[in-house]
Amino acid sequence: MIDVRMGGIRIEQRIIQIKSPAHYNGWTMTQTWEHLLFLHWAISPASIEALIPAGLELDTYDGKAWISMIPFLLSGVRLRRMPSVPFTTTFPEINVRTYVKAKGKTGVYFLSLDTSNPLVIKIAKFWYRLPYYRAQMTFHRQVDQIDFTSRRLSGLPQSPSFEGSYQPLADKFLAKEGTLVHWLTERYTLFCSCNRTKQMMFADVVHEPWQLQETAFHIRENSMTENLSIPLTDSPHLALYSRGVQSLIWPIRSLADLSADQDG
Repeated sequence: MIDVRMGGIRIEQRIIQIKSPAHYNGWTMTQTWEHLLFLHWAISPASIEALIPAGLELDTYDGKAWISMIPFLLSGVRLRRMPSVPFTTTFPEINVRTYVKAKGKTGVYFLSLDTSNPLVIKIAKFWYRLPYYRAQMTFHRQVDQIDFTSRRLSGLPQSPSFEGSYQPLADKFLAKEGTLVHWLTERYTLFCSCNRTKQMMFADVVHEPWQLQETAFHIRENSMTENLSIPLTDSPHLALYSRGVQSLIWPIRSLADLSADQDG
């Protein structure tokens, strides 16, 4: 588990010191993300633009769009001033995301999020309008090697699936500003769309900068984007590992609020 104290300072306070003291009081949920494998593919903007909702603009790096797949272990789900949410102790998740911007704010747009926890799916869909799916998943860690499997419970013969193993290598490092690694990993806004009104929404996410490591990995199966008609090469263009972070998540808000924030 991630240590919730750093030098005697509660990590929740430390996270806010990194970002903005004025931002502290607004968060509503905390989660801990552990043993993450960041898999990144460069793709042509044309191959994904149709999946980006109106109100968002595809964000690119040197003319390329990127799609990322991140298997990890999620724990410590807790609402502010409340105990941990029952039945959400520790469970695996894998998400598929791309990179977008709106009104000068950069962030991520999730194409899918798969987890084995049905309660978390209900919470995330209701509060954050995120495209969560239930999946049969396993997460096994032996020393430093992690084996991860996921198969979406869609009832279809070819359900989106992932199976692979990974382990960290070398020393930890922080991504340098201006680099591709920083552009891909240091994202602190999620964008989503309300299914009923199609209104674009966003939520702020705060955590300490990622401590990253090179990784050795082996992907045995990956069909997570086939239903999206996004072709990916067998091997990603970039792969990294992180031991994890504790995150704070703010309430979902309309993009109109984003304009008001900037005007103020």
